[in-house]
Amino acid sequence: MRYISLDLETSGGWPQRHQILELAAVVEDTKHLLPLPELPAFRRIVRHSEYVGTAGALALNARLLQELANKEPNPELCTPDELVPQLREFLLEHNFKPDKNDCVNVTMAGKNIASFDLGFLRELPGYGTLIRAEPAMLDPAVFYLNWRKDSRLPTMQICKARAGFEDDTVAHEALADALDVVQLLRPFYEMPFYKSTTSQ
Repeated sequence: MRYISLDLETSGGWPQRHQILELAAVVEDTKHLLPLPELPAFRRIVRHSEYVGTAGALALNARLLQELANKEPNPELCTPDELVPQLREFLLEHNFKPDKNDCVNVTMAGKNIASFDLGFLRELPGYGTLIRAEPAMLDPAVFYLNWRKDSRLPTMQICKARAGFEDDTVAHEALADALDVVQLLRPFYEMPFYKSTTSQ
C-alpha cells in the first residue's frame, strides 16, 4: 500500500485558535521500499499575518519563527491558503489519483495524527475538497504498546526507545518526525497481524 507520513508543528493545541507553523509529508510505498532519505518529501513553513500561540509551543518552535522572520526568498514558504493546494500538487506528482469529485483521498500516518494533526488540517482552506484523509489512520503507538504494563499509548520517544533507535529523542521538526514514523512502521510490513490469527 501507499501512504503519507504527515507531521505538523503548531503554535498551540487548539485548532480553532492556534496555527500550523510547519507541515511535512513523505510518501511511503510498502511494496517498493526506498532508503528513508530518498523518500519523496514535502515541507512547508506557513506564514501568517500574526501568530497566536502558547508560550511553550512558541518556545519549542523558535527555529521556525526565525525562519519565518527571514526576508530571503524561500521556496518552502507559503500561506495557509496555499498549503493544501501545494500538498495536493505534490501528491498528484507522485501518482495519487483524485476521486470522481476531484478530491485526493490518502491514507495518512503519524503520531497522534487522528487526535491532533487532523483537527488542524480540517481548518485549512481546501481540506475535504482538494485533499481528504481516509478514515483509518496509522499511528505507530499501537505497534509499540505493552498491553500488560502501559496505562496509555506510548509517546513517540517511548516508541523510538522500544524500537531500538540509537537516539530516542523527538526532533519536533516536521520532516524528521514524519520520517521517524515511517521507520517505526517498517518492521511490521512483513508481519501482518492476520497471519498470526487462526481461523475460527
